[in-house]
Amino acid sequence: MTIDQQKINDAVAANLPRTEKFLCDLVATPSLPGQESAAMELVAQAFAQIADVTALPLSNDLRKDRDYCDPISDIDYQGRSNLRAVVAGAGGGKNLLLNTHIDTVPPSQGQDRPFEPQIIDGAITGRGSCDAKGQAATIFLTMAAIADLGVKLSGDLIGHLVVEEEVGGNGTLAMVRRGENADGCVVLEPTELRLLTSIRGAVWFRVTLTGKPGHSGEAGKTRSALKMASRVIEILENYHAALLTESLSDPACEIFKDYPNPMPLTIGKLHAGNWAATSPGEAVLEGVLGLLPNKTADQVMAEIRTAISTEGGADIMDNFDIHFMYRHDCSVCPTDHELVKQFSLAAQASNLQVKIDAMTASCDAWFYNNQLDIPTVVFGGGSLSVAHSNNERMPIADLQSAAKTLVNLAVQWCGVHQT
Repeated sequence: MTIDQQKINDAVAANLPRTEKFLCDLVATPSLPGQESAAMELVAQAFAQIADVTALPLSNDLRKDRDYCDPISDIDYQGRSNLRAVVAGAGGGKNLLLNTHIDTVPPSQGQDRPFEPQIIDGAITGRGSCDAKGQAATIFLTMAAIADLGVKLSGDLIGHLVVEEEVGGNGTLAMVRRGENADGCVVLEPTELRLLTSIRGAVWFRVTLTGKPGHSGEAGKTRSALKMASRVIEILENYHAALLTESLSDPACEIFKDYPNPMPLTIGKLHAGNWAATSPGEAVLEGVLGLLPNKTADQVMAEIRTAISTEGGADIMDNFDIHFMYRHDCSVCPTDHELVKQFSLAAQASNLQVKIDAMTASCDAWFYNNQLDIPTVVFGGGSLSVAHSNNERMPIADLQSAAKTLVNLAVQWCGVHQT
């Protein structure tokens, strides 16, 4: 059974005003990692109008998981929850899972009124407006439109609305450990309405170097941890250059070849010393390195450790420690997979010419794709170019286009129950 496209368009349009209000209210509710409870309550209240909603409590036992990420130390999970929202099917169809996150990064330097949403030039502005509260609004609009259509899907349409994507995906990790019965998954992130089938991985690292502190007049008796850190940065840059060349020449990474550096190295923090005339005894540097599908996170971590040990000389080899706070493998859904084919047809029916592309950032897709064997793609309105910036925005037209596409996908993928 098919549904007339005009009816889908009308159902999305009819629910757009309440979706805009929902997104504005959500942007106005700060939700930094570890502080998402108020925003989650708002999300639960909204989704309860259109779906069966279950709050899934989190536990501090999550910290013991091998895939737990800890850029924020000692974060507390007691009293916090993920949400699972379900539009239950009649049975006999395939289940479709939609995932996105409610947490955001902090406001950017110079960001004006980050938690006071405005509608400017047809877009909703504010922190999280596209990354990824606007994606939660897209899921809401999709489910609300399906409710208004008055049809019963055969399979279940499931929403995972999670915490802590921005610090390594611990919310989705908790959902995956519970298990989920789904045949396909769309992780919603800002993709400019492109369909991303290959998602790069990443490792975040903290390198601690131990020197010999001392007076600036004691040359030869001190060992500057800051200079050691500088050498480690050079080693990491050389390793990245070699890895980039190796990866872009591998057929497994073909889809990334249009990007000159799809797996960048970023050194985000360096701290050393407390006095200009004292050789610092400790230096700590932190950064992130992307990786492409020809490598696993475990392989890259081992190669980084080996490069520092073998190329840094005796002083560094015996006096460094490295901790990987975030470890994501790549996620790949073959472009000829049925989910990709059905998605492309759903986009065409929605008058959206979707481009199949790669994602040059990391996200939670790999948890579903790699650990639960649920074919997973990434899609959403808004642009990664403004996410985490002082110009973050979600075009309202993108909300509509994304929701129409997802309604069509749900109808095609889950099927419509015929009474």
